[in-house]
Amino acid sequence: MRFAVLGTGIVGRTLAAKLDSLGHDVVIGTRDPAATLARTETGPTGVGPYAAWQAEHAGIRLAGFAEAAAHADCLVNATAGQASIEALAAADAAHLQGKVLLDIANPLDFSRGFPPGLDPVDDDSLGERIQRTFPGLRVVKTLNTMNCQVMVDPGRVAGEHHVFVSGEDADAKKTARELLYSFGWPEASVLDLGGIETARGTEMLLPIWLRLMGSLGHTDFNFHIQGAGGPGAWGGH
Repeated sequence: MRFAVLGTGIVGRTLAAKLDSLGHDVVIGTRDPAATLARTETGPTGVGPYAAWQAEHAGIRLAGFAEAAAHADCLVNATAGQASIEALAAADAAHLQGKVLLDIANPLDFSRGFPPGLDPVDDDSLGERIQRTFPGLRVVKTLNTMNCQVMVDPGRVAGEHHVFVSGEDADAKKTARELLYSFGWPEASVLDLGGIETARGTEMLLPIWLRLMGSLGHTDFNFHIQGAGGPGAWGGH
């Protein structure tokens, strides 16, 4: 399958490398490929220059958002949540029509410093905004409740734990589930929450995720829903 991963940060790079390792045709999309390749500084989170990473992943091509989206059968939104709508607009709606978008971003708002808040929150979500803005896309919210290393290697976390799926299109969610299985997620660990409005709940897990990271001192953890195998038996630990 042809994938366009939108976003050149650590999340985008991790997902692109995993997809490439599984034999998919992968392009990473960015606003300005020349500028991205020219950067030599380490990012604020310690992520090294993109060009150095690209040299180690020769099978993955870098392109502008529109070229990447036009190439792909399926897209992955790994941009910063506050910039996702703008990035998808740059990809051109004509290149998005009918395609599946796995939205793994969160609308983190750093306007008041760290830890960030969320915008939108409560009565809306980034997943919903993307679906409303680009109705031709088949948006599936998933993988946004964990560290990117756990996304592509669930075995990093011992025991049973879960990944959530939200979206309106049954076939798109089937595509998402099959991709998750290929990443190593057991079928029983993939929980379909329903329509795209349920992305509000998974995005609102981010504040507690950030505080758990601070308390635990690492990011190799995830959420396990006790009783997930039975209807209505929802409890967490």
